[in-house]
This record gives sequence, C-alpha cells and structure tokens, in this order.
Amino acid sequence: MTTTAPTTTGVPRARSRRRVKPTLALGLVLLVPFVLAALAPRLLAPYSPTDFDYSAILQAPSAKHPFGTDNFGRDVLSRVIHGTRVDMQIAVFTTLFPFVFGSLLGALTGFVGRWADAVVGRVADLVVVFPFLVLVIAIVAVLGPGLTNMYIAVSAVGWVAYWRLVRGEVVAHKQTEYAQAARVLGFSPTRVLLRHILPNAITPAIVYLMTDMSLGILLGASLGYLGLGAQPPTPEWGVMVADGKNFMVTAWWISGFPGLALTLAGVTFSLIGDGLADALRPRS
Repeated sequence: MTTTAPTTTGVPRARSRRRVKPTLALGLVLLVPFVLAALAPRLLAPYSPTDFDYSAILQAPSAKHPFGTDNFGRDVLSRVIHGTRVDMQIAVFTTLFPFVFGSLLGALTGFVGRWADAVVGRVADLVVVFPFLVLVIAIVAVLGPGLTNMYIAVSAVGWVAYWRLVRGEVVAHKQTEYAQAARVLGFSPTRVLLRHILPNAITPAIVYLMTDMSLGILLGASLGYLGLGAQPPTPEWGVMVADGKNFMVTAWWISGFPGLALTLAGVTFSLIGDGLADALRPRS
C-alpha cells in the first residue's frame, strides 16, 4: 500500500500572510523615536524648552546646540523634542473622538436604516457642504484659540468620514450569510451588530484612522501657525514654524527643523496606514 505525503503547501502560504508588510514595518520603526520623545521628553532634551538665554540668541547649529537656538536663545532641539508630546497628543485626540463617534453612529444607522439613516445623512450632508479646514477655523474662532477648542471643532466636523466608511460596510455586511445565520440562531440585534458585523466592518475605518493622524498633525500645525491652536510658549511644531518665519534668511533652523519633524511624522503615519491597508486587504 502506498501512502501520499501530506502536502505542506498551505503552511508557507499561511506564514506569508502573517508576514509584516515592509511599509508597515518601516512606519513602525519610524514611530519609535516619536513615541519615546513623547513619553520622556525631559530625559532626551538637553535644555528646558521655555527658558530664555539672551547670551545664545540665534546661534547656528553646533555641538552645544545641534538644532541651533531661536530669537529668545531657546534650544530648538529641546523644543522639537518637547513639541513631539504636544503633536502626538494632537494626532490622537483629533482622530480618536471622530473615530469613536463616527464609527458607532455609522454602525447604528447602517444597521437600523430607515429614518435614523435619513436624519444622520442630512446632517452629514450639511457638514460636508463647507470646506473642512474653513469650518474648523470658524468653530475655533467662535470658541477661542487653544487645543481643547481645536479638539471640539475637529470632532464636530471629522466624524462624517468615519460615519460614511462604517455605515457603508455595515450595510454590506448585514446582508451576508454569517449575519443572517446569527439572526436565525436567535441572537439579539445588539449582539449581531457588535459581535458579528462591526468587527468585520470596522477595518477600513481603522486604516483611515492611521492616515488621518498625519492629517491631524498637519491640521494642528496649521492652526498653531495661525494662532488658533497651541499657544506660546507651548513648544508645538506649527507654532515654532510660525516663530521662525521672520528669520528664514538669517536663521532657517528655527522653522526648518520643526518643519522636518512635521514632514517625518506625516510620512510615518502614512506608511503605517498604507501598511495596514495592505495587511488587512481581503485575499481571494
């Protein structure tokens, strides 16, 4: 009697599916220094980010001040490091609240449908009529400058994108066989939605969340540049770029290094978002 050797073709394929995507791995590696700087800025920064030193005004990058000093003699490297905590906080809070609210609302309206979907849809249409940045600036201008009011303004506008993503996925998934089987088994509508449909429908919103974090950092920097976000002397990258705009010819490093940090942070979150999209994309 002859026996056939068990095939092992499925094993490498399963392993390859679990392999981390290069873009995701690169994004996570680049994220590490930002996380370290945000968690322990005082351990990494060589100087205080707010103390003035009038004997070291507008010094070029050197061994003592690797990123130079600004027009008040403050060490730019220390301000960039401490600004990482503020900008990472902006990245999280400008996306977390819209993500949670928009996803839950999209799951509810997509699952229930009827009048709830129509009412929320009209509100979403009203919000997207106005340009996103213009509406955020208008709300912040009414509430007053500051990070808290910026988070409120972004949350009031940014939930629409997550609502649309999750609603569309829930509408599609509630017609699938596994959702219908859950109903046949007698599960409650709440369990069908939260335990069966939402975990499968939330993936596009999670991918968009990571990309939206890079946009949140740029938005916080833009509002800080306009004087509507973080307020001086808080070390925030957008505020630092604004502080150095009058010294671009004589002291480019005041705006140059915070701008470089902004660019690198945006690229980092974009890489993570692209990597997650590749890793979570369904395969035939």
